[in-house]
Amino acid sequence: MSDPTPARRHPLPIIGAHPIAAALGLVLIATAIFLAFPQIDIWFSELFYRSRGGFWLRKSDLLGFFRSTNDVLIAAIVIVLLASVAVKLARPERPSPVPPNLVIYLLSSLVLGPLLLVNVWFKNTWGRPRPIQVDLFGGAAPYVEVWRVTDWCDRNCSFVSGEASSAIWLVAVALLLPNPYRVPATVLTAIYAVLLSLNRIAFGGHFLSDVVLSFALTLLLVAVLHRFIVARPPTWLANARLEAGLARIGRALRGGAA
Repeated sequence: MSDPTPARRHPLPIIGAHPIAAALGLVLIATAIFLAFPQIDIWFSELFYRSRGGFWLRKSDLLGFFRSTNDVLIAAIVIVLLASVAVKLARPERPSPVPPNLVIYLLSSLVLGPLLLVNVWFKNTWGRPRPIQVDLFGGAAPYVEVWRVTDWCDRNCSFVSGEASSAIWLVAVALLLPNPYRVPATVLTAIYAVLLSLNRIAFGGHFLSDVVLSFALTLLLVAVLHRFIVARPPTWLANARLEAGLARIGRALRGGAA
């Protein structure tokens, strides 16, 4: 299969001509704002808190169901990507339904971003207590600023939001769709990511800064990986070479000549 069309090769025009710089700038700007004005976090969480009842939206079954949709969407996309590889191996003479370089890009960005960077490293290292654990909202811990490492939380802490990270990762998927669907799909996934993340704030699970920095850090990693896997890949990651390699493996699995 030939390399993806130019429309697929450059799926980040919405972010700008320099997506890595744009995402890095977002990280720095968000950091500066929340360090200079930490009261923004407290004010925003107070919108969803009542002195009697706490973060009362936590009891909403509808919002709980909405939260679960993120896992379903992520699982469905992973299944589609793996199925594309399986189809190529089963029919090595035909092009992959999803170009293999895009499969590598999406799976690696999902694993390295939401899973390892956010859920394994940040959330288990920084020790920031969640709003529901903070004394301002009925807990015992103090409010901790962004990027400050503490021992108030041992694991699965507030900084940064894992669900916000996986939700904004869906934007990377939308940006790879064909031209007629790309912009509306990107807008819809961005709205979905914002609503899902507001859901976590309403539940007292995260501060606004956890969400905004999670978005920014995930987009930064996505932009870097896109640069080195899709836009300007090394020779061994070129789509044509990956297609040929999968074809050889497929023929070998069928007992033919590799």
